[in-house]
Amino acid sequence: MSLARRAAIGFLSFLLFVSLTGFGLAHTAKQTVLNPDFVKTELESLDVVALMDDILSQQVPPEVEQFLPEGALDETMDEVLAELEPWLREQLDTAVDTVYDYLWGRSDRLSLIIDVTPVKEAVSESLRDEFLANPPAIVSFIPPEDLENLFDSAYAQISGQIPSTYEVDEGTLNDLNPDIMINLNRARRYIGYFQFVYPALIAATALFIMGIILLSRRAGNPPLWLGIPILIGGVVIYFVPAIIRHFTDPILAGTELSPAFDVWAPQFINDSLAPLRIFSIFFIAVGVALLIVAAVRRHRQQDDYYG
Repeated sequence: MSLARRAAIGFLSFLLFVSLTGFGLAHTAKQTVLNPDFVKTELESLDVVALMDDILSQQVPPEVEQFLPEGALDETMDEVLAELEPWLREQLDTAVDTVYDYLWGRSDRLSLIIDVTPVKEAVSESLRDEFLANPPAIVSFIPPEDLENLFDSAYAQISGQIPSTYEVDEGTLNDLNPDIMINLNRARRYIGYFQFVYPALIAATALFIMGIILLSRRAGNPPLWLGIPILIGGVVIYFVPAIIRHFTDPILAGTELSPAFDVWAPQFINDSLAPLRIFSIFFIAVGVALLIVAAVRRHRQQDDYYG
């Protein structure tokens, strides 16, 4: 085999290593973090009741607490959220679909309309029961038959300030935190690149494999030139999850959203990275198999030469 042909094969083997490694990472991302169905499945393990309890407990109007005994609000909120858990999970799934439609370019704008009527009704019933069963001292002098009217009147004023539907869109997120839309738009742009790069990686990998086979099939040893980059690619991919966790763990440690989220997020990352292990083991096995075939092939060629 000429030096030029050997150099060309070596260069194609290097390109094959790059494309295989990139394909393994891209395919894993497409099947996990870029897949709304995967994300929704992972969210089933999130304690959404505890998460919402932590978030909403800091946003309850002070007026509500005045009508309940001390500690009753937390108990009432737990009951309401437990009752609304199916609704919460439904809204969460809808939000995931909405966000991913925007990220993948299937929707030009980000808009999610949430019907909060079930929440208002559940809160009203639970608070009324607690208020009538344990009225605060400030209204203890009121006859029992008038307590319900008092609650309905007071709650109607509070509830009237809350719309029946709530829309989450670009403007809402910008008001909450401008960085949210900046990051979403950045992710949308990267996913746009991804939709071009992913099929290009598949095509390039196939071309590199065919090129190596064509250049080395006569005087060379195709299994050797294919096995080396595949084996190295598998080894590299095997260590990628540890590298990613090295950077994500400090970020997660710095978040203070909710204990429920702190428990769920590391498991989500582990599940997202798990397919990489499978890819790496598969590539390593294929690479080793090809190298064994290459060794057997070379041994037979030597036997034929000296025979």
